[in-house]
Amino acid sequence: MFNNLSDKLDRAFKVLKGQGQITEINVAETVKEIRRALVDADVSYKTAKEFTNKIKEEALGRNVLNAISPGQLMVKVTHEALTDLMGGEAEELKVHGTPAVILMAGLQGSGKTTHSGKLAKFLKEKKSKKTLLVACDVYRPAAIDQLHVVGEQVGAEVYSNREEKDPVKIALEGIQYAKANKFHAVIVDTAGRLAVDEQMMQEIENVKKAINPDETLFVVDSMTGQDAVNTAKTFNDRINFSGVILTKLDGDTRGGAALSIKSVVNKPIKFIGTGEKMEALDVFHPSRMADRILGMGDVVSLVERVQDQFDEEEAKKLQAKIAKNKFDLEDFLGQIQQIKKMGNMKDLMGMIPGVGKAVKNMDIDNDAFKGIESIIQSMTPEERSNPAILNGARKQRIAKGSGNNIQEVNKLLKQFGETKKMMQMMNNKKGMMGMMKQFKQMQKGGLPGM
Repeated sequence: MFNNLSDKLDRAFKVLKGQGQITEINVAETVKEIRRALVDADVSYKTAKEFTNKIKEEALGRNVLNAISPGQLMVKVTHEALTDLMGGEAEELKVHGTPAVILMAGLQGSGKTTHSGKLAKFLKEKKSKKTLLVACDVYRPAAIDQLHVVGEQVGAEVYSNREEKDPVKIALEGIQYAKANKFHAVIVDTAGRLAVDEQMMQEIENVKKAINPDETLFVVDSMTGQDAVNTAKTFNDRINFSGVILTKLDGDTRGGAALSIKSVVNKPIKFIGTGEKMEALDVFHPSRMADRILGMGDVVSLVERVQDQFDEEEAKKLQAKIAKNKFDLEDFLGQIQQIKKMGNMKDLMGMIPGVGKAVKNMDIDNDAFKGIESIIQSMTPEERSNPAILNGARKQRIAKGSGNNIQEVNKLLKQFGETKKMMQMMNNKKGMMGMMKQFKQMQKGGLPGM
């Protein structure tokens, strides 16, 4: 995400490279390039102009220390301004009611139902909240079925009433059911609507008034750019939502919505959707996003994703095997599958400082490990635990069974040997980070199936 914006900002800062001091002339030139980069990223001109005026004023008002160059100072000022533009601090979800009620609203196709499920999973795993999903979309064919499927995927119960056609009544029934069955939270999934559809907008107002939610979250597709901001304003004028879930930030988005939405509606982005999987929902941290936009990576978020997949008991077993030099291909396969659960591979690698620019033009498929997995899965349990027994005939059988050739099998075994040595030098918590670095090295050499 934000690759084009990052590149253009980087070029803007180069205006100051080698400059001995901050002057009104070189700052003005840099600020002009920053404004152009923001407009190209689909930020409104008004927002971009206010933003760059703030940077210019701040930069000219600071003295440049001997230890910092003008270029570094401008990056620092821009980072602070970007963080402030996107909200400053991460906003906590208010889930203190008994039960806490969360109303989901958004346009058709914004990913509202899917993100209702993602939010239920987040509340269950991060907040230990038993959450009920309530199906209030009585218009879209199979909408109720979709929510039931989503609920099953995340382990959340779904309340629905196929006979009732009034969303207000269904929402109230769902909340009563949640109270009777001691749920901690209720997520009310409403029908997607068009901002210009007065009847549907009145309906969402009626639902909100009836259930008086603790949070009203507006779900919007970041790929729609400035249209997302305009739609958010229209919805906010009608239902006064409390926060935003910005979806599809893992895609080829220009970033205008993430940069503009807070300044336009004065409501925080609370979550971002970063992939199709149900765990691909992150709390939005403006400072971390500013880091990524400016090419600094986002190590904190990467570590958090690692920790989400970190099983302490399994890690202890793995550590014991590594210590005894018994790390085998079965363990290697398990580590790969854990990495896959962390989300979009290119997005993950972009969180490593200095790596984002290196991989921006690389085609990193989310199925990048498919070739490795197919080779290992074509082995017998004995072969996985003791790769030394793999002779020519066995390799031929494995290659044929996995749809690869012997050269790719040999390449995997070599890479596994290198990884095994590397894993012996790591403790539990550094293991996954090491695997990410190893993946980068393997990417350069080519993975089987890529």
